[in-house]
Amino acid sequence: MIIEKYKAIQTELARDICLKNRFHRIKFCAGVDIAYKELDEAEWGICSIVVIDYASKVVVEKTSSAGKITVPYIPGYLAFRELPLVIETANKLSIAPDLFIFDGNGYLHPRHMGIATHASFFFNKPTIGVAKNYFKIDDVDFMMPDNVSGSYENIIIKNEVCGRVLRSHENVKPIFISCGNYIDLQTATEITMSLINKESRIPIPVRLADLETKRLRKQL
Repeated sequence: MIIEKYKAIQTELARDICLKNRFHRIKFCAGVDIAYKELDEAEWGICSIVVIDYASKVVVEKTSSAGKITVPYIPGYLAFRELPLVIETANKLSIAPDLFIFDGNGYLHPRHMGIATHASFFFNKPTIGVAKNYFKIDDVDFMMPDNVSGSYENIIIKNEVCGRVLRSHENVKPIFISCGNYIDLQTATEITMSLINKESRIPIPVRLADLETKRLRKQL
């Protein structure tokens, strides 16, 4: 069964997850987003990657790919559906990002193998998962953080901190942060907050990638 195969792959990779910082500095930071569209009775995916200069927040490169999606949506196994298109898009970059931020989860996953974590094994770079909605694991709910920018509550599952619910702006819905790989949760949180501006509750490169996929979806 395909799910058993996917689960075995995730379990094997999860043994090599490192929730410690394996980098000295970040110069270029990439945001990754995927959108979908039904076209000619087939499902298509559009992936956009936007790279910014971490210090200036200026866009230095962006690239995209579109293709038919052949793997069905299976909760908990999203990476197998999206990663081929993500890798194809990343291979078009001329600039090598020092960090990738995904619109999705990382360690906050039943087997700690959300798309941000899974992708790290292909990119060999630190990754962060930033999700707009909560993917409930083992029926565990989250505690809402204080209505103050930068406040957060840890998400604890089986006595382990797997992620954080973060209030990136006052009076807006929180976002859900988790390590992808090669980074610790506190650093992931600080980097995420450093990339938040007044225009959105999600980090700048992820927001720009999201806008790009929506633009391209209309053209497809």
